[in-house]
Amino acid sequence: MKFEYRLAGIPCIIEATSNVVKGQGYSAPSELDARGWVESTFSVLDRRGRPAAWLERKLTDKSTQDINEMIAELS
Repeated sequence: MKFEYRLAGIPCIIEATSNVVKGQGYSAPSELDARGWVESTFSVLDRRGRPAAWLERKLTDKSTQDINEMIAELS
């Protein structure tokens, strides 16, 4: 999946792959298994869709968390 994002104020594209694990409900052995989770990886691309290592270096913990939340919402 691809979506537009602004990293450090610079427009870019995030290319993500995700694996969604559905929750098992109340009968699950742990809270994490009950709710489910999303495993994801992403790359930062420029607006033309080319890998942008210079932009990727601008990632902060907050922006990485925001991107992962967006991936989870879109999955």
